[in-house]
Amino acid sequence: MNKPLKIPVVPKNLLVPFIAATSIFALWGFANDLTNPMVAAFKKVMVLSNAEAYNVQFAFYFGYGVMAIPAALFIRKFSYKSGLLLGLALYAIGAILFYPAAENGSYSYFLISLFVITCGLGFLETTSNPLILSMGDAKTATQRLNLAQSFNPIGSLTGMLIAKFVVLDRLLSVAYADSSEIVALGAEKAAEIKAFDLSVISVPYIAVGLFVALVFFVIWKTKIPAMSMGDHLSIRESVKRIFKSKTYLMGVIAQMFYVGAQIMCWTAIFQLVEYLNESSGLGIDATWWNIAAMISFVTTRFIGTALMRKINPAKMLAIFGIAAATMCAGVIFSTGLMSVVFLVLVSVFMSIMFPTIYGLALRNMGEEAKLASSGLIMAIVGGALLPKLQARIMDYGDEVNGQEVFGDIVTGGIPEIHFSFILPMICLLFVAFYGLYAHKITRTN
Repeated sequence: MNKPLKIPVVPKNLLVPFIAATSIFALWGFANDLTNPMVAAFKKVMVLSNAEAYNVQFAFYFGYGVMAIPAALFIRKFSYKSGLLLGLALYAIGAILFYPAAENGSYSYFLISLFVITCGLGFLETTSNPLILSMGDAKTATQRLNLAQSFNPIGSLTGMLIAKFVVLDRLLSVAYADSSEIVALGAEKAAEIKAFDLSVISVPYIAVGLFVALVFFVIWKTKIPAMSMGDHLSIRESVKRIFKSKTYLMGVIAQMFYVGAQIMCWTAIFQLVEYLNESSGLGIDATWWNIAAMISFVTTRFIGTALMRKINPAKMLAIFGIAAATMCAGVIFSTGLMSVVFLVLVSVFMSIMFPTIYGLALRNMGEEAKLASSGLIMAIVGGALLPKLQARIMDYGDEVNGQEVFGDIVTGGIPEIHFSFILPMICLLFVAFYGLYAHKITRTN
């Protein structure tokens, strides 16, 4: 009896362009996790409430919502390579804009720079994900995307380390308990501290902007084939075909909730640790716990990718979604160091979610994946909207400029920072529901 042929995840003739495209996944991972700790940095340097500081995440992730559809239409008209090049150009420009933002000292200018960066990232993700899906057999598409996405956390880990050692550990303002101590030094000295800290924040962004410009020229010189996954239809016909998919629309909603949950968990770890250090005297460093979460995340993603050869991806998504929501419940109801441990464990179960939702939603899309992918990238706007709501819950009971920041919430005596994790818990339960739904669809088709 002849053994069935083993389908390669990446065909040998596409290995070089696959590596080139996969390398870009690390670049947006770097930007994402360099920026997450900047919420805490800007809060300290610019003297902001949680809600105001979370405008960093709003500006950063809102660019995905704005640029996803234009990016899809662009690569549809031109090519995947053109989309990569334009995305890299916008990324580099936005990062280098941190220099005039630091010189001016305006929080708004930094937010604009972050928005431009993510306009570029919107192009890169809208282009790279369907490009990877197209590089081989449709049966291994979800596994192939999980493999490519496994390199994203490598950039994330690098971003975290840079954020700690190049930015957070060098900020002068962290040496003071609150802004009143800095004000007491006098206006001139306070201005010097602020200017120094803003220049420190800008350095890694300017450096990555120059590096991305170099990557632009490397991709420009790399031959990336014009991949196709089927017939090229009109936009109207494409939209009709996209929304006939039983897994697509629910997939977009699930992706929005997943990204919101991810950003809430990876950003709020800094606020949670700060609260625990102040209230319980733990004296732990949030960055190292954040790095532990990312190492767990990337390790489990590689393991999950391998397991998908044996386990249905949709079934695995449902199991991981339930487990991640359970860990969020642990953050809500536990205290002290145990709550941080539960928060790290959330990342273990979030590991496979983004690429798995992506692959399931674009299942059997063919050439329409170019346009359909824009909806899934637009869903990243969940990272702009949901963390803002979590920040409002964190600020409950605080006063900013003499006014209560948040409305009436019954927390049952649970500290607001812990209670705020009810939002990612709900989001992850929806991801689990989508996994069950997609498993039913994929089994019957």
